[in-house]
Amino acid sequence: MIHAIGDAEPVVAPDAFVAWNAEVAGDAVIGEGSSVWFGVTVRADIAEVRIGAGSNLQDGTVVHVNVDVPCIVGDNVTVGHRAILHGCVVGDDCLIGMGAVLLNGSEIGPGSIVGAGSLVTQGKRFPARSMIMGSPARLVREVSDEEYEHNLANAREYVRLAREARGYRRLD
Repeated sequence: MIHAIGDAEPVVAPDAFVAWNAEVAGDAVIGEGSSVWFGVTVRADIAEVRIGAGSNLQDGTVVHVNVDVPCIVGDNVTVGHRAILHGCVVGDDCLIGMGAVLLNGSEIGPGSIVGAGSLVTQGKRFPARSMIMGSPARLVREVSDEEYEHNLANAREYVRLAREARGYRRLD
């Protein structure tokens, strides 16, 4: 479902996929070829949410903001199931693992990987191509070229899946 909040209406690219039980509300932009899967909530009620081109928000993810703290997700980003992105910035070509939590003001540099279940605390910033793990999250090492290419391949696969998903039919 796509909802306005006051005068703020979401903008969803024509070739993006938003599952029928996902919620996208307010000042949100979903980029070209992106996908918002089942049970995802994108709530841009008090600041903006921007999801770049070719990115995917997998099942159960929550994207929210804080007053004057937007949530910006770059291009070709994969956000794993049940992750929480709250008022953060995620650079291009990243992988955010399942169940990871990114809090207000945190920034993940391009090409980085945040491990499943990691907690990126408020205001924490990581440079490009960081392998980030733990609770609280810390820099473990640099992302390898192979891992970086895997991030891109994963994002491309979800663009393909989004094309297929636009043909899904609800049967109930």
